[in-house]
Amino acid sequence: MFYDHQAIEKKWQKYWEDHQTYKTENDTTKPKFYVLDMFPYPSGAGLHVGHPLGYIASDIYARFKRHQGFNVLHPVGYDSFGLPAEQYAIQTGQHPAITTQENIRRYEEQLRKIGFSFDWNREVRTSDPSYYKWTQWIFIQLFHSWYNKATDKAESIDTLIQYFEQSGTAGLSAVQSDALNFSAEEWKNASELDKQDILLNYRLAYRAETTVNWCPALGTVLANDEVKDGKSERGGFPVFQKKMMQWSMRITAYSERLLQGLDKIDWPQPLKDSQEYWIGKSQGASVKFEVPATVHREEQEAVEVFTTRPDTIFGATFMVLAPENPLVEKITTPSQKTEVDQYIEETSKKTERDRMADVKNVSGAFTGSYATNPFTEKEIPIYISDYVLMGYGTGAVMAVPAHDERDHRFAKKFGLDIVNVIKNDIDIQEASYDSKDSVCVNSEFLNGLDYETAKTKIIDEIENRGIGHGTTNYRQRDAIFSRQRYWGEPVPVYYKDGMPYTLPVAALPLELPEVEKYLPTEDGDPPLGNAKNFAWDENNQKVVSTELIDHISVFPMELSTMPGWAGSSWYFLRYMDPKNDEVFADKNLTDYWGQVDLYIGGSEHATGHLLYSRFWNMFLKDRGYINHDEPFKKLINQGMILGMSAFVFRIDGTNRFVSKNLATEYRTQKIHIDISLLNGASDELDIEKFKNWRPEFNDAEFILEDGKYLTEREVEKMSKSKYNVVNPDDICKEYGADCLRLYEMFLGPLEQSKPWNTQGLSGVYGFLKKFYNLYFDGDTFNVSEEEPTKEELRVLHSLIKKVVSDIENFSFNTSVAQFMIAANEFQKLKTNKRKILEPFAILVSTYAPHIAEELWEKLGYSTSIEFEPFPVFDEKYLEQDAIQYPVSFNGKMRFKLELSADLSTKEIEEIAMKDERTISHLAGNSAKKIIIVPKKIINIVH
Repeated sequence: MFYDHQAIEKKWQKYWEDHQTYKTENDTTKPKFYVLDMFPYPSGAGLHVGHPLGYIASDIYARFKRHQGFNVLHPVGYDSFGLPAEQYAIQTGQHPAITTQENIRRYEEQLRKIGFSFDWNREVRTSDPSYYKWTQWIFIQLFHSWYNKATDKAESIDTLIQYFEQSGTAGLSAVQSDALNFSAEEWKNASELDKQDILLNYRLAYRAETTVNWCPALGTVLANDEVKDGKSERGGFPVFQKKMMQWSMRITAYSERLLQGLDKIDWPQPLKDSQEYWIGKSQGASVKFEVPATVHREEQEAVEVFTTRPDTIFGATFMVLAPENPLVEKITTPSQKTEVDQYIEETSKKTERDRMADVKNVSGAFTGSYATNPFTEKEIPIYISDYVLMGYGTGAVMAVPAHDERDHRFAKKFGLDIVNVIKNDIDIQEASYDSKDSVCVNSEFLNGLDYETAKTKIIDEIENRGIGHGTTNYRQRDAIFSRQRYWGEPVPVYYKDGMPYTLPVAALPLELPEVEKYLPTEDGDPPLGNAKNFAWDENNQKVVSTELIDHISVFPMELSTMPGWAGSSWYFLRYMDPKNDEVFADKNLTDYWGQVDLYIGGSEHATGHLLYSRFWNMFLKDRGYINHDEPFKKLINQGMILGMSAFVFRIDGTNRFVSKNLATEYRTQKIHIDISLLNGASDELDIEKFKNWRPEFNDAEFILEDGKYLTEREVEKMSKSKYNVVNPDDICKEYGADCLRLYEMFLGPLEQSKPWNTQGLSGVYGFLKKFYNLYFDGDTFNVSEEEPTKEELRVLHSLIKKVVSDIENFSFNTSVAQFMIAANEFQKLKTNKRKILEPFAILVSTYAPHIAEELWEKLGYSTSIEFEPFPVFDEKYLEQDAIQYPVSFNGKMRFKLELSADLSTKEIEEIAMKDERTISHLAGNSAKKIIIVPKKIINIVH
């Protein structure tokens, strides 16, 4: 029977849509299972065959759980705010909403073609006001919360105000920007403005001056993961370090909980390691080094450092500050100012990531000032260098060159003292000794003590002298929450007397206003500064014209928008109740659906989306809005499907192209070309297509080999820029969505990267045709009601066992191989029994739903195959009645003997020894030893 994949797939995609097959009901009486893919960003390029890999895997698992009787939530939506649509708007004037809508339409069309079992009714878009209303609401909750270290959770800011009214800051244990000290009386007497300023010191969403990655060309602040090698990931524009007033999220309040929570979730270890490193917990001491007053500076200053090795303080021979440390300006002497300013300017061109990654290069500038080592009482010079970061610790380090490799390189470059304080046998003038496995020397009262003992003793002494204290530090910084761009969620804040106030919840959503242009204003304000209707009327509680701002009742509003990660930090909760207008999600439903049971997506989100989502989830749990600490129970990072790029070789300075195997004879330039310019699936270039590809190649000349131009092929990341993209629409048209789904799983283990090869689809397509025709006799549908044979049941139950194990262990590639083996065996057995082919269809339906639905209907069913119980494995069908024993003599197999599987070892021996072939091989000799492994072998030693 002809397998018409196009007709079958169109038919069942329409059926699923018409019958709302995958619509999920909130049936809390059934066990739930929540399967989710990481939020896709709808780019203009649409999907290539690499994108669906994780979606196919999650879809198989979702279908499997439905067959097992679970109420499965498997939604889809779009992370639809983002820089690409805004850049396109700047270039063309087209509103980002229009671009985004067109991209989403294209994405949805492609996703539906592949047959995913998404509940499209629950679709969310971060750029939809009905969605970002609740993103803004969460921001308001964060603004009106503080972190109580005593209860180890976030609480309403009202409880902090009550505390201040009763006790001031006495005994307060809070996460804060600066340590404040005031009495209850002082709080009560403070002005409204002062009170608001104080509260900003504690709010979980707060505004402060921060060093950011500023990209002038894009007119916005970028997150660290949006910057590569000092340039924006989008567009490759220069990025500079700059101090700006920014909104931040106090994620550092959750650093310890984010670390501890990693033990409770089933995530890949490399991803956990990335978060652990990013959070960067370390224990040590905070110590103050005095900077005496000089003729250029009347006031004495102090440099506070955090060190994990306070036991080496006697070896601190200089200090290094981060170039952006505010103290630098105060302590730099006039003679050093030019050098210091120049160095600060150079450092501003590097991101923190670049500075952390560059461990080999040493640079710096002397401030001209000295600090006093509190234990040696020696004056030690103070430098600035880009290897010290303002965001880690205090933005200053005590440098111990004898026992830190980077400090050692710095000391050698600038000719600074190197003093050994840890016993070792190496020449510390030539290399540092960084080990903790020794004892202190040249350290007065620490001499002879091991690391742990010395560390405890020096911290006690530091505290006794009142110059510091033992402490735990985290590398993680608070997350910047402002972007100076248009296409993002407006921050629901207005400014009165320069102080931020949140809009009332009733005024949400605060919608993006219309603007004439999407660039910053002439005054340097973000694009929202171009809006004519974007001021807050406090009396009438509404947005009004900016011309009405009088700072009495009408106030200016925040002009920055939220970062790209805001909407994706909680979307998994909105899917539980996407149409609710009263709350972001009903508590009963968040209690029912709880954690995402299976989350599939890329590892590149380790320290971005995955960290922020955990933070917001913990915050919402603290405030009583949800009941689970962690958002994602199990996470899998799918690998990448790589493209097979094609290259031509152009002879330098000409428009002549030489075939691959002749290229070594010339000086050439290797150029990417579109893989659509090749002849079929070969490496041969279609010369006419190539000439017409671009005007510059119209008059190209070619040096051929054997009358052909052969391109070079190379496996690379699949990307539009490398011209190696394969469109899934083309594959669905030629081979079908079921074939695409099976082939992507067949390519190899889900977590590994693997190259795409279109030629490989034909084998999978052959299996589908063979599987389809098991149900037909010629062109006639023919399924028998006869009872299956033992062999047919054995093949079926071997398959059930394998498929269940593979799906549960996410080994989807080996299931596809087993489907092929089973189809071949059933074909040999001429299987057409209903009791075999019905469960076979259900098994295949998780991977290839269209063909399975078609066969299910032909089997006489009027409802979808989707909710049929999954076939149950029965061990008895794998038990054999008879065993083919290989009979060996002195280890060499001579013949096979078929015996009942129920025989004892003694019975097997008796039958084997009486067999005529045994008697013949022994030729009158007696057996010295008879080795029998039941159901395996018989070996006779003679």
